Amino acid sequence: MFVDHSKIYVKGGDGGNGIVAFRREKYVPLGGPNGGDGGRGGNVIFVADGNLTTLMDFKYQKHFKAARGEHGMGKGMHGARGEDKIVKVPGGTIIYDDDTGDVLADFTETGQKVIVAKGGRGGRGNTRFATSFNKAPSMAENGQPGEERWIRLELKLLADVGLVGFPNAGKSTLISSISAARPKIADYPFTTLVPHLGVVETKQHESFVVADIPGLIEGAHVGIGLGHDFLRHIERTKALLYLLDGAEPDERDIFTDYDILSNELRLYNEDLAKRPSLIVLSKMDLNNGEEKLKLLRERFGEDQVLGISSVTRKGLDELIDRTYALLQTIPEQEHIGENRVIRKFVEEKPFTIKRENEGYVIRGKRVEDLLIMSNLDQEESLQRFQRICTKMGIDDELRRMGAKEGDIVRILDLEFEFSD
Repeated sequence: MFVDHSKIYVKGGDGGNGIVAFRREKYVPLGGPNGGDGGRGGNVIFVADGNLTTLMDFKYQKHFKAARGEHGMGKGMHGARGEDKIVKVPGGTIIYDDDTGDVLADFTETGQKVIVAKGGRGGRGNTRFATSFNKAPSMAENGQPGEERWIRLELKLLADVGLVGFPNAGKSTLISSISAARPKIADYPFTTLVPHLGVVETKQHESFVVADIPGLIEGAHVGIGLGHDFLRHIERTKALLYLLDGAEPDERDIFTDYDILSNELRLYNEDLAKRPSLIVLSKMDLNNGEEKLKLLRERFGEDQVLGISSVTRKGLDELIDRTYALLQTIPEQEHIGENRVIRKFVEEKPFTIKRENEGYVIRGKRVEDLLIMSNLDQEESLQRFQRICTKMGIDDELRRMGAKEGDIVRILDLEFEFSD
């Protein structure tokens, strides 16, 4: 089954907790701290795999989580790092943040990889908090939670040539005749319900990839027929082959077909209509093919038009050679689709405060992570949490907003009374 879009949940591994531990050593207060740090959580990493051509694997599995880091141990031993979660996707996959719509990665080459959800760092053990004033700290950090988000995957097939034409124009027959692809073929419209890729080899043993795009009819750019679902798959192609049905079914003529096809591409994406192309008249063995070929060449030029018959194999060798030659004239930098893997840096405020229900709610990744990583059951950790909040300016901002003694302040699930 061909699947070209999916929505999934990813979560990096949580960091392991640091621990409070002491060793026994003569003349050292409490033996001296030796609690180790927790290990960092694993990352969720997406990798472009050239052997995949569909997002079918994500139709049933929707959650991907990396392993958490191990907790720290005594004798200064750190916890092991959590194992990364490697997720393979087809080349041509675009990854979007579902909440913001931002592009996180755009895979245009096999082997590209990107961290989609970072693992949390491990909490520090009490060894890290020893100072000249506090030689035996009895506090440690919890591990930082891993990043989590819902993402959308959208596949745009990577092909050199896009094959466009009306249903029953002969696209499936052509791609099966010039490559090893074997799409289902029948005598009724919309036989092909999914795009197909075929690798075509020239006599000189050079090769290129052709994508058969199904369901393109008038109005496809606004969702009529199947073409709207699959037009994205020709956005990355270098060149196009317009396949015109020489049998001229349903009282259509080849010139009208070409005008409709080119107009649909232009309305969907104006750059598509400007893509280097060839016009291919199919079914030359039927219905005065030579005469129609002559008329097409009069309008578009001798070098722009070819005639073929997939059944008799007439003109197929010339089509392969001409298509390959056309691809060689296109500079590599004109390939649609940039080679980009993106990791945006987002500068966030350390906190924001809003008045809600006769109290104050503090939000922000920095202050929320500080709370999560603080073990408030430990007196020293609680004091450190309060001290850092004060340095961040939270107390001053609450006073500026009119907070009074005894007002309720909330950070995540923690509620406390404001004390001035």
